[in-house]
Amino acid sequence: MSRKCQLTGKKANNAFAVSHSHRRTKKLQQVNLQWKRVWWAEGKRWVRLRLSTTAIKTLEKKGLALMAKEAGINLKHY
Repeated sequence: MSRKCQLTGKKANNAFAVSHSHRRTKKLQQVNLQWKRVWWAEGKRWVRLRLSTTAIKTLEKKGLALMAKEAGINLKHY
């Protein structure tokens, strides 16, 4: 499984690690992903998703059904 948020689609970012002498080397900034069990009210069951911490905060505000609809995800498969 790729390191990608299942609801927002966030993934790693290419960046430079800059040293004190300003030498730049490439590095990868990974997304802070967590496995999260979320209650899906419409399906009356728990759904296990790999989410970024930003998505978890947004999930508490918007709700699972709305975020899944925006992402185009069918929760019956999770």
